[in-house]
Amino acid sequence: MLNIYVCEDHDVQRRAIVKIIQNTILIEEQDMQLVLDTADTYALLEKVKASQNTGIYFLDIDLHSDINGMQLAQKIRLFDPRGFIIFITAHSELSYMTFQYRVEAMDFVLKDNPAEAKVKIRECLLKAMERYTLQTNKTQKVYTIEVGGRKISVDYDDIFFFETSGNIHKVILHAKDRQIEFTSTIKELAGTFDDSFVRCHRSFLINKNNIREIDVKNRMIYFTNGETCLVSTRMMKGL
Repeated sequence: MLNIYVCEDHDVQRRAIVKIIQNTILIEEQDMQLVLDTADTYALLEKVKASQNTGIYFLDIDLHSDINGMQLAQKIRLFDPRGFIIFITAHSELSYMTFQYRVEAMDFVLKDNPAEAKVKIRECLLKAMERYTLQTNKTQKVYTIEVGGRKISVDYDDIFFFETSGNIHKVILHAKDRQIEFTSTIKELAGTFDDSFVRCHRSFLINKNNIREIDVKNRMIYFTNGETCLVSTRMMKGL
């Protein structure tokens, strides 16, 4: 999932940017979320420091703060080197400064043309998701599922286990930061993954790399995130 941040000190303009972002996420069904919109550069940096997700950053250049948008982008790069930075400004002539500050901006959106800005913001969001998906697929294994027309990608390392749902022909994916119910069966999934994933019960497919402990006596698996699942007697030996 991509996190989105907006730093703009003009309240009306910030609300307009946020509305465009929220509408795009909803209409395009993208796997991203607006985490913060603020005029406070330091509040944004604290959020970025605490996050492990790649971000999309819409930054005003002239923030009427002790650091400008370019300097803020430099600091963001320290914590999120793969993040997507988009400057929103009324000063197109400042684009050359991205080379001076070495922040590798994805794009510039000009404030003085609201209709064009709306189109550009949408394009930036879609392009960022496209690039993020390509980057992720090249660097690590990813499992992608479709839920209600929305494609969601989860790193193998972030998956703890799958379990059969109470809803027919559905399973629940238990991941590091969320649970997702989708159409499938444990049997179908068992043939999808590498040998890091093993079936330990007719209702569970687990990622053995995220096991913390196996309680043989009580036939219980404990995962590193605190969740648990059952192991069948028949499958205990193989596990």
